[in-house]
Amino acid sequence: MEIDKLAWILIKDRKVLSTISKGKDTYYIPGGKREKGETDGQALIREIKEELSVDIIPPTIKLYGTFMAQAHGKAEGVIVKMTCYTAEFEGEMKPSAEVERIVWITSGDADSERSSPVDRLILADLKTKNLID
Repeated sequence: MEIDKLAWILIKDRKVLSTISKGKDTYYIPGGKREKGETDGQALIREIKEELSVDIIPPTIKLYGTFMAQAHGKAEGVIVKMTCYTAEFEGEMKPSAEVERIVWITSGDADSERSSPVDRLILADLKTKNLID
């Protein structure tokens, strides 16, 4: 089984934007699943608005890459495919919906206790490309 998700990669001061969901202690790069009929861009815009209260600027959306790993908290063999995009935004970022806290993380936060397997792959890639510490 494969879970198809989208994520927003935003880098500031050599750290990448991440979130902690309410009642959890694991970092998640913001994003989510598309709804029926949505394009990647539409789903990304909706998910980021729901989670962080900001508006993604559609013409700035650019594919960063796609990563696949064991889905965090799911049965063995359930894979998450995370298609990642960069984009500029407007508005003041604040947690909403299921997000408890916004955090800025580095590759040093990529451990098995605090990051999902797919996020660890993304953090390693960002570090390899010298985009984050």
